[in-house]
Amino acid sequence: MKIKMKDSGPNYKIYKSIKIIICTFFITILMLFSIASVRTVLLDVNAGLQLADWEKTNSLSLVINHHQREELFHHFKEAIRIPTVSLTETEINTTALLDFYKLLRKAFPTVFSSGLVHHEVVANYSHLFWVPGSQPDLTPYMLLAHMDVVPASESDGWDAPPFSAKEIDGFIYGRGCIDNKQSVMGILQALEYLLIKGYAPRRGFYISLGHDEEVSGFNGAMNIVRVLKQRDVKLSFVLDEGLAILDGVISGLEDPAALIGISEKGQATVKLTVSMAPGHSSIPPRESSIGILAAAVKRLEENPMPRLFGHGPERGTFEHLAHKFRLPLKFIMSNLWLFSPLLGRIMERRPDTNAFVRSTTAVTMFNAGVKVNIIPSFAEAYVNIRIHSAQSLQEVLDLIESTIEDERVKIELVDGFDPLPISSYDETSFGFQIIKKTVLAMFPNVTVAPGICIGNTDSRHFKELTNDTYRFTPTWFKPGDSQRFHGINERISKKNYEELIVFYFNLIQNCDIQKLPAPHSTVHDL
Repeated sequence: MKIKMKDSGPNYKIYKSIKIIICTFFITILMLFSIASVRTVLLDVNAGLQLADWEKTNSLSLVINHHQREELFHHFKEAIRIPTVSLTETEINTTALLDFYKLLRKAFPTVFSSGLVHHEVVANYSHLFWVPGSQPDLTPYMLLAHMDVVPASESDGWDAPPFSAKEIDGFIYGRGCIDNKQSVMGILQALEYLLIKGYAPRRGFYISLGHDEEVSGFNGAMNIVRVLKQRDVKLSFVLDEGLAILDGVISGLEDPAALIGISEKGQATVKLTVSMAPGHSSIPPRESSIGILAAAVKRLEENPMPRLFGHGPERGTFEHLAHKFRLPLKFIMSNLWLFSPLLGRIMERRPDTNAFVRSTTAVTMFNAGVKVNIIPSFAEAYVNIRIHSAQSLQEVLDLIESTIEDERVKIELVDGFDPLPISSYDETSFGFQIIKKTVLAMFPNVTVAPGICIGNTDSRHFKELTNDTYRFTPTWFKPGDSQRFHGINERISKKNYEELIVFYFNLIQNCDIQKLPAPHSTVHDL
């Protein structure tokens, strides 16, 4: 006998509700998939100004002949051979910096003799150049670089002595090749060539060369900023070192990517200390100062900062690159509004990509004990934190305190600062679009995208002079090359160094336009 379910019965109402929920669920999934599919096909945030009509300027072309090529490589190698090493704020090779100044005057005689260029030495060793424009109403910009380098020793495993500038297979090896003497020499070499050709800019610009960037730039960059503030200088944008052209570095990306840094992570150094009565090792207490501090450090390592992928500029990076990924990554990158949590979980598995997901903590120093049979009364550790753009210094300090949660561990901020402001990178952003235009004209197969610097540069000191600071050099990086920063076998290809000179040569001229073109309407805009 069949039992017919009554329409008005409670079981039927439950059945109907479940059916509605299931149908709603599948309809929602279908809608999300449809929206995501459309974005995957149409999303191309790079389309806007590439199709627009740019203002025409009198552009000079640069063709480097054999004699010039030999000369520019000779001067670059001389720069690498001068050991302008910064160890600490008080341990700087000032003799080398003076030698470097002599080299600059010898290598770029037109720059230093031109009546158009105003040069001054700041804080004894840094250099500030001012090239006024013919149209003073155009806001000037600044090209930034630094002359000092970190220490290097051949015994660390270099293939060539680190201050030899030795050539191996078309590469010049030496400390400073990619951090940051390639920019110092490349910028001045470009200006030298422009002046020889009779160039005079419409838009004025500054060139700032710091001497102590590797030890925070407190004497060089900060004094240059002080000089410019006294003169009420405001800058359209600042271009410093930072990110580069990545070729084969980002998994799944079909073409090279030029990442222009639009911000830097903040930084903090935190000191952890434990103090207690000393004792003899034959009568140990239940917990020692070392044990208490080690437990605190372990809690920090086992409980990383919260995952913040998608809440900072890293989202813009992947959206700009999305159309160049292969499926299924293209589908994911085009729809970070939906997949940010998933991508964040994937990226946190590797140390090099985890740095883009969250604020990172690294225990860099641990000191305790004076004798093998004495239980130390004091133990200390230093933790270096790189702060994600979506967090503040104070938020990070609060999280450290709640994670350690031990009153016996004293937490002290040694120094630190918040993440740097995020510079504009839309179609109305003068600096970003000029850099992008210059890159694409030289490297048409490259995709340009905003990026985040996980390290810090001298440019952070200039934030009161401009709203837009960019961190980029057209240095080509292949897999493994990033480890050459402050590592062994730092090098640059001769071809790439020549490209840098051409880049700055063209960039300076591209900045002479009065304003950006109106964005070209495109169906790709979503």
